Amino acid sequence: MANSKSIVKVGKIQQRILLIRGEKVIIDADLAEAYGVPTRRLNEQVRRNLKRFPGDFMFQLTSEEKAEVIANCDHLEKLKFSKALPLAFTEHGAIMAASVLNSQKAVEVSVFVVRAFVQLREVLAGHKEIARKISQLERKLGDHDQQIMVLIEAIKQLMDPKLPPKTRRIGFSNDCP
Repeated sequence: MANSKSIVKVGKIQQRILLIRGEKVIIDADLAEAYGVPTRRLNEQVRRNLKRFPGDFMFQLTSEEKAEVIANCDHLEKLKFSKALPLAFTEHGAIMAASVLNSQKAVEVSVFVVRAFVQLREVLAGHKEIARKISQLERKLGDHDQQIMVLIEAIKQLMDPKLPPKTRRIGFSNDCP
């Protein structure tokens, strides 16, 4: 096994995962850095093995997406000067890239890449669960608000100093003509 400096930590990889087109992806430059190869070499191997990278494994960014990534990710500022549009790899594409690179470090780091994607998925699932619970709480509070408003209205009616409308008395009365 390689020394600890050659292994990339899950946390560092997790910070490089972006949400683009509704997919969690890692940009080719970040993936190449993690695998210890130049970006040019990674992309070269991907082009040689395009059949292994269907659209749900990898896609190329548009010019607008590239500009947004550069604007939001300081560590990718060097892409500003590149004429090529970066590739974005999903979890499966990142693992496939490790297999086409066929280097020991790529194989070792691919485990960390998978763990980073899994941890991110778990965090997002946790957020969905929290959102669901908040929604339930809002509905419950909404029902309580309506019930409280009914109680307040009833109390207001009881506190109203107006006399109730006259009702006809039951029984004998001297008011008869």
